[in-house]
Amino acid sequence: MQKILDAILAGDLASLGTLPVPESYRGVTVRADEVEMFADRAHADKDPRESLHVDEVPTPELGPGEALVAVMASAINYNTVWTSIFEPMDTFGFLRRYGKTSPLAKRHDQPYHVVGSDLAGVVLRTGPGVNAWQPGDEVVAHCLNVELEHPDGHNDTMLDPEQRIWGFETNFGGLAELALVKSNQLMPKPAHLSWEEAACPGLVNSTAYRQLVSRNGAGMKQGDTVLIWGASGGLGSYATQFALNGGATPVCVVSSQEKADICRKMGAELIIDRNAEGYRFWKDENNQDPKEWKRFGARIRELTGGDDPDIVFEHPGKETFGASVYVARKGGTIVTCASTSGFMHQYDNRYLWMNLKNIIGSHFANYREAWEANRLVAKGKIHPTLSGVYPMEETGQAAYDVHRNTHQGKVGVLCLAPEEGLGVRNPELREQHLSAINRFRGV
Repeated sequence: MQKILDAILAGDLASLGTLPVPESYRGVTVRADEVEMFADRAHADKDPRESLHVDEVPTPELGPGEALVAVMASAINYNTVWTSIFEPMDTFGFLRRYGKTSPLAKRHDQPYHVVGSDLAGVVLRTGPGVNAWQPGDEVVAHCLNVELEHPDGHNDTMLDPEQRIWGFETNFGGLAELALVKSNQLMPKPAHLSWEEAACPGLVNSTAYRQLVSRNGAGMKQGDTVLIWGASGGLGSYATQFALNGGATPVCVVSSQEKADICRKMGAELIIDRNAEGYRFWKDENNQDPKEWKRFGARIRELTGGDDPDIVFEHPGKETFGASVYVARKGGTIVTCASTSGFMHQYDNRYLWMNLKNIIGSHFANYREAWEANRLVAKGKIHPTLSGVYPMEETGQAAYDVHRNTHQGKVGVLCLAPEEGLGVRNPELREQHLSAINRFRGV
């Protein structure tokens, strides 16, 4: 592994195809024999620092249409948090089911799960049938793992019945020194970004693009008013950029003045600090408060000059969904993914059906959507929202920060990269956008 790293650091990428692939590598794992470790704890008390381990694991066999990537950096997403606390279920069920689909997929059914759904790195090997990529290519990876043996996936690959999220519903993810991906997960690494900066947009940037911009999501257009929950967070920070970049008006909902300031740095002007303004959408565990929905809607109109949101960008879920359905304009769209505050949504259907509103479910992105989202990053139109970086040995702490929502934007993890700031190939473009690249740093 050290020879591979030395070659990458020296810029000798052409030699990578001739260097031997290690028989094992270090990866961040959860273990099947620990899935009950948090059984008696409340959600908030489950600690990823106890369940995430850095283990030496065997290098998987490379199959047709696949690539083995030396991972320089990765990032934390909520799916890694869910994996680490075994909620809403442990991920070993995903691996078992996948393992039953083919002899090659059986590789993924292990008593350990190497996690992580983002990476930036360098291709080491490609399997039979891979022609678009070769050893030495600098890449990022999106997290759609899809078989495409069924007709349902050929209009939109997210509809394929064998669609999975790599590193969550498959093994050999990106929080590791090596990662196994399908070749159609690969995209060019943005040349003006460092490894850790390039690693952080993947999952959330692609998800926000489909959810907000794509025809498969809300189909945002110029002039739309877009309500964005958690507008300084991992998903919301990209949704805010897409809204501003696409001629829409974001109304950014945040939970602190510090987060409001980040939104202003991105260029947003209409901001609601829901903690400072005291919104409490639930009276108790079982009952919501429609008066708070109405107060919230009135505040949105006050900021917009009387406009209700054309689009509500939803991902908190249970806590906010009733309010989201209420405040969307007549004929408007609530587009939803993730549900970080709970999966069981409740809303008053009168406000949906009588006002002809739409609810759209959105899940990650297809290859084309991910490619377009990455292309905008590479052009300097959309910027990474990296706030902090941990070494791989401290991935548990990084996941803990995301679990407790003490982070901003995205939290990165160095894998093979020995330090931050490496991997920049276009310093001229970087200099043009340096303040935007760094606006989340240290917040």
